[in-house]
Amino acid sequence: MPASLRSELSKNAAFLKTKVSRQAWIGLFIAASTIFIATAIVTYLKSNTISLSGLIDAQSSNPTLWVINCFPFLFLLWGQYTNTIMAYEASAMIVDQTEALRAQTHAIESQAMHDATHDPLTGLPNRVLFYDRCKQALLIAQARGYTVAVMLLDLDHFKDINDTLGHFHGDIILQQLASRLESTVQAPNTIARMGGDEFAILMPDLDNEQGALEMAHKIHLTMETPFNADKLSLDISGSLGISLFPQHGKGVDTLIQRADVAMYSAKKSHDGFAVYHDDLDEFNPRKLSLMSELRIAIEQDGLQLYFQPKVNLADLKMIGAEALVRWEHEEHGFVPPDEFVTMAEKTRIIQPMTLWVLNKAITQCALWHEQGFPVNVAVNLSTKDLHNPQLPDVFTGLLALYDAKAEWFTLEITESGIMADPDRSLAILTRLHDMHVKLSIDDFGTGYSSLAYLKSLPVDELKIDKSFVMNMTENADDATIVKATIDLAHNLGLKVTAEGVSSPETLSLLKALGCDTAQGFTISKPLTSENITHWIEHSDWKMTALA
Repeated sequence: MPASLRSELSKNAAFLKTKVSRQAWIGLFIAASTIFIATAIVTYLKSNTISLSGLIDAQSSNPTLWVINCFPFLFLLWGQYTNTIMAYEASAMIVDQTEALRAQTHAIESQAMHDATHDPLTGLPNRVLFYDRCKQALLIAQARGYTVAVMLLDLDHFKDINDTLGHFHGDIILQQLASRLESTVQAPNTIARMGGDEFAILMPDLDNEQGALEMAHKIHLTMETPFNADKLSLDISGSLGISLFPQHGKGVDTLIQRADVAMYSAKKSHDGFAVYHDDLDEFNPRKLSLMSELRIAIEQDGLQLYFQPKVNLADLKMIGAEALVRWEHEEHGFVPPDEFVTMAEKTRIIQPMTLWVLNKAITQCALWHEQGFPVNVAVNLSTKDLHNPQLPDVFTGLLALYDAKAEWFTLEITESGIMADPDRSLAILTRLHDMHVKLSIDDFGTGYSSLAYLKSLPVDELKIDKSFVMNMTENADDATIVKATIDLAHNLGLKVTAEGVSSPETLSLLKALGCDTAQGFTISKPLTSENITHWIEHSDWKMTALA
């Protein structure tokens, strides 16, 4: 028995014995009083009086009283002994019950702690414990220079399973998946159920990204075996996103958020798993900041409009220019158009940006015509612009404001933009065509429009995408595609512009194939309005001013 428990037992016994002994002494007093009363009664019966001498005589001459006199002392000794035993037994019972209560309390606390940190369905760590282990792993990895991988796994179309088979069978599938993950992902890695059909994996001590990719591949393979539910064999796939410390973030929340972004990218691409990179995340801090600042740049005239010359291949003279928006950010420097234009297209910012571009382009075009240069200016429209029924009216208002004519302009649209909503696009394009605005299909060959639909569009020009033009002198297939596009356009009564002309040889080949117009770095890179005006007046490609 431990010394502390033995000491506690002795203290309890002494306390209980004191309590019981007090009652025993009271009993002894009562017994002694009874003997005195009995002796007094015997004395009175013998002498009809009670005196000290009579009491002594009764005690000395009556054997019955002698026996009675012994009983209090016997009871006292027996009581003391019995009291001591009972006190120790009672104390032992108290101690045993206390220890049992402590053990039960500890078991309840342990179970409560387990329930608070583990998923009741699968027995895996839950979100709380996963976050805690991630924090510990990041601290160790930062000190030792390790790479940490955070993965999120989400089942594809799991809602359909719950809706069809019920949540009971859905839970069975989740338990099967948890078992497979436990057999695949070994310690020191951690698997957790984050909620629903979403699971997380922590790999705390990697040398590089390759280890995470290998684990993702193993998880992907383990899910290829069908799952069983209600005697049904179900093929269930999952999408897994990966983020890495310190490359993709230094905090748990950031890593989990970016693994979530990568996971949804994997869902869209159907690749099974994906590693996070900035281009996937439309809500990363840089993009959120740029999105807010882009709106301010538009409102405060902080963008720039450049113009890239377009040359008529028949006489190698400039006939027009494509307006291209540029953004020189005070902090980030030059922001690529693909980045901020794509970002604007996903929000309502694209419409004020298009209005800004049209305003600047019409102003400059009107100035050139006033100076005697018949420049046609091409402006790109986004998918959202094609779905804006107010666009023709806005364009008409700007033309009137700057005393410009619609036929001075070409609006460039993409195949994918048209096909996003063909009926609405056709209605808007028809209104623009009726205004005598030229319409051009940009990046032709990269979309999915049918020739039958192309024939019905009120367009004037096809622009061959630079991906076919840039290597056409070295790649026979590209040259064939370019020639076929030129022939197709001419058969439909359309003009053809080739973009991305990067060498004199390409320019000569395009001219030989009958292409109408070309633009690219061989002719000129995009220029500011001041520089292109100088270029129009002094370059070898300069146009002839109107009289």
